[in-house]
Amino acid sequence: MGNKYIFPEGFWWGSATSGPQSEGSFNKKHKNVFDYWYEVEPEIFFDNVGPQVTSNFYNSYKSDIAMLKEIGLNSFRTSIQWTRLIKDLETGEPDEDGVRFYNGVIDEIIKNGMIPVMNLHHFDLPVELYNKYGGWTSKHVVDLFVKFAETAFELFGDRVKFWATFNEPIVVVEGQYLYKFHYPKLVDGKKAVQTLYNLNLASAKAIERFRTLECSKDGKIGIILNLTPAYPRSTENIEDLKAAKIVDSFFNNSFLDPAVKGEFPKVLVELLEDDNVMWESTEEEMSIIKNNTVDFLGVNYYQPRRVKAKESNYDDSLGWMPDKYFDNYEMPGRRMNPYRGWEIYPKAIYDISINIRDNYNNIPWFISENGMGVEGEEKYINEKGFIDDDYRIDFFKEHLEYLHKGIEEGSNCFGYHTWTPIDCWSWCNAYKNRYGFISVDLKTQEKKIKKSGNWIKEVSKNNGF
Repeated sequence: MGNKYIFPEGFWWGSATSGPQSEGSFNKKHKNVFDYWYEVEPEIFFDNVGPQVTSNFYNSYKSDIAMLKEIGLNSFRTSIQWTRLIKDLETGEPDEDGVRFYNGVIDEIIKNGMIPVMNLHHFDLPVELYNKYGGWTSKHVVDLFVKFAETAFELFGDRVKFWATFNEPIVVVEGQYLYKFHYPKLVDGKKAVQTLYNLNLASAKAIERFRTLECSKDGKIGIILNLTPAYPRSTENIEDLKAAKIVDSFFNNSFLDPAVKGEFPKVLVELLEDDNVMWESTEEEMSIIKNNTVDFLGVNYYQPRRVKAKESNYDDSLGWMPDKYFDNYEMPGRRMNPYRGWEIYPKAIYDISINIRDNYNNIPWFISENGMGVEGEEKYINEKGFIDDDYRIDFFKEHLEYLHKGIEEGSNCFGYHTWTPIDCWSWCNAYKNRYGFISVDLKTQEKKIKKSGNWIKEVSKNNGF
């Protein structure tokens, strides 16, 4: 039987992880906010598993990367940890062991026939920059990030041709300053809004620096955004539509618009000004954002968001929050991933591709994460001792069918990366939900290819399925 879905020539079939979720904290010179949070509140983390070892990539990267080759991946994204690469956070001077390690990783990826995609920030702010300056609320921290970025570009830009400044920057805003799921767990709308602005500025400044360097003249730089389209409860109800528009402008377009168009959504700017929580910016900064847009976009897609007009009373004691403009809506009959509590809605991947085609200059983009986290996967172990994760294969197929439709209709998508190649550590959830093509036994660190790993190998070989 022939393959029904064939993808464009040179399509990326790959997978993504991050430094803090895979490397372990061996030999790191600094602690990030998660390292610190685990020290002070280990019980918050599932089964008390912290970031010290994770999937041991720091020690086993050669054999791990060989396994990625074995399952047919042609590209691989991870991140460079600020806390590992940089010795002196103020000057951006690198640490010798960090340089050795990342050189080894990048060389190994290339040696195994894969394209390395390197991201610079995956929620892992050095905790001393939070304690000293207030983290991402500070423009000094923005400038320190640019120094770190420049060090990375200079060291690795001869081999790394695809860079991303940030992964899911809106999550930093939500987790640290709105919904208390990342350290320091504050509820502070004003700080949230300033952080949102500063992260956009940091990305644009890093891009500006990248383009001045000799080592990056044949490289490309982008950003990785988690796009979670807001679907209104009713497309007939004007208040529901308005709520969805506000949700999109805060949670999606607040990074998408500056990254691709160099400006913030008007809806958002007017709302923040009316509510008196507007960020502090200068004309010079706004022109940096305007003139340093991305070469490509990475899109992490997991679930849709369903919203309705505000019906509950907003708790004013919380101060300003975007939640005063909408309520989340539980759509009857939605399909759920019960382990993660997330809706499964593959069609959104098509809606995203058409939105990028029509409203964002049809910029080159790729799916940088898509995946299904499942708890207790050991119950799917077959008699040979491997995990039969057919549910994951079905999940990927459904999403790829909709992505294929978007590409057929002219969306400029050049790749599909899953989350994640090897089961990895996931913030407060630690190893509760597994996402990998490859399983890891935390006691022995033994790694085994799941059924989905053999499946992706065929897909990559045939450039379709």
